[in-house]
Amino acid sequence: MGIFKNQFANLVEWNESDAGVLFYKWQNQEIKKGSRLIIRPGQDAIFLYNGKVEGVFTEDGDYDIESEIIPFLTTLKSFKFGFNTPLRAEVLFINTKELLVKWGTKNAINIQAPGLPGGMPIRAFGTFNCRVTDHDVLIEKLAGIRQTYTVEDVKERIIASLDQLLMGWISREGHDMFNLQADAANIAKGIEADLDTDMRKLGIGITAFTIESFSYPEEVRKMQEKAAAQSMVADVNKYTQMAAADGMAQGGGRGGSVAADMVGLQMGMALGQQAVSQMMQPGAAAGQPQAQPGTAQQPAQPGGAGPKFCPNCGTPTTGTKFCGNCGTQLF
Repeated sequence: MGIFKNQFANLVEWNESDAGVLFYKWQNQEIKKGSRLIIRPGQDAIFLYNGKVEGVFTEDGDYDIESEIIPFLTTLKSFKFGFNTPLRAEVLFINTKELLVKWGTKNAINIQAPGLPGGMPIRAFGTFNCRVTDHDVLIEKLAGIRQTYTVEDVKERIIASLDQLLMGWISREGHDMFNLQADAANIAKGIEADLDTDMRKLGIGITAFTIESFSYPEEVRKMQEKAAAQSMVADVNKYTQMAAADGMAQGGGRGGSVAADMVGLQMGMALGQQAVSQMMQPGAAAGQPQAQPGTAQQPAQPGGAGPKFCPNCGTPTTGTKFCGNCGTQLF
């Protein structure tokens, strides 16, 4: 009969093929003689008998159920396996690792904002971390009626209450509706505390909650970008003025060199504008000299030396104002 000794033995284990499962209930309730319990890292194994917790095993390893597990069970210490007497018990595997879950609001949340009767419609996105914190509460509230409980189940419960929590925490602190990202950490901290209180009713704790971003309507986003661009132009003009003053004050230093470059650039632009303005004045295209503002061109004074020969008849001149031959005015 020795060859049939362990033919009905089974492995009580959870392969954890789905990493998002918080607990898994072993399906086969009949534990045969010679069966072994395998606990992997990040798992706890809980033996249930008639709905009551008989023992909790937290150390990972490979155990012989008859010799290493049953002696530690509360009411089954003297259980003896027979050929047709398997142990009818449930084994619940708990995922003890902390799990990261991404979340996002299903619909836009209308947050009250001045000048917007319907409120400011925003969306939010982020992550939260959760883990099993109380075996007894988890078994009482969930394990008795479900085979598994996943992070998607946790996420569904959280999303159901997230809209109200976001509205409450944003409105409670009086945050700037157009700059919620600056207060995201404080808002998330408040929401984390509320969610943790709610989920601990199921034996699950929320160990972290973050808001990665707030999303505004497209029209609001474009207005923000335009306002930012206008602010940038104003800042550049202010910086230029400060750099000019800094260049005058520091002169030869490194900072003075940068500021001097800025001043030189501005002076070059000013000279270029002046040159263009002069070119646009009448007579500039013909190469005629332009009078400076506030000055008058002086006429040529008489008494200068005249030509040696008359330009009209070619007669040599004698220094007189008029040609002695044809009477042409010489100067």
